[in-house]
Amino acid sequence: MILDTSFVIDFLRGKEKAILKMQSLIDKNISYEIASPTIFELWGGLVALENSEKDLQKIISLIESLTIYPLDEESAKIAGKIDGKLAKEGLKIDTEDSMIAGIAISNNRKILTRDEHFSRIKELKIEEY
Repeated sequence: MILDTSFVIDFLRGKEKAILKMQSLIDKNISYEIASPTIFELWGGLVALENSEKDLQKIISLIESLTIYPLDEESAKIAGKIDGKLAKEGLKIDTEDSMIAGIAISNNRKILTRDEHFSRIKELKIEEY
């Protein structure tokens, strides 16, 4: 299961729903990972919000413990199709989210998220928390 950026942020901030969901994944022995655009979003947030060294270390520790799915050629093509289709339909989402969705579809993985806009992508498997 690919952890969307919203989940990672909620987990790192100690939000109860995210903590309980993570514990459930661990208890059920469900593997979880992140997509490379999540790293981009996390670093952008750190710089924009001028977060502390403590926040940086929390993010680094989490990332080092996870498998990271890259935006490879196949997932980039899928992401581009998603981005173009949603833009054409007037349902555009952030480009990074199209990339995360493309990576998830390419690797046959679910996305764990609270962001409803992922439901616009019909071929994407989603799990909410």
